[in-house]
Amino acid sequence: MTVQSDLKRALAAAESAKGSYATFAAATEDQLAKTMFLQMGQDMDSHIQQLNSRLSYLNSVNPMNKDKV
Repeated sequence: MTVQSDLKRALAAAESAKGSYATFAAATEDQLAKTMFLQMGQDMDSHIQQLNSRLSYLNSVNPMNKDKV
């Protein structure tokens, strides 16, 4: 596997986790849990941004690998 494919897999996992946290936050009536899940979703936004940034950088320095998974 290439670094790009690992980054894409990590990105998909982070986006999935973010969606799960949003679902959990919407489903609970426990305000502390809701706040925790919302914060965890915001943390995932940071992870997603970092992964996208690194993927963009690698694609810019090696465009031949851009579409390989």
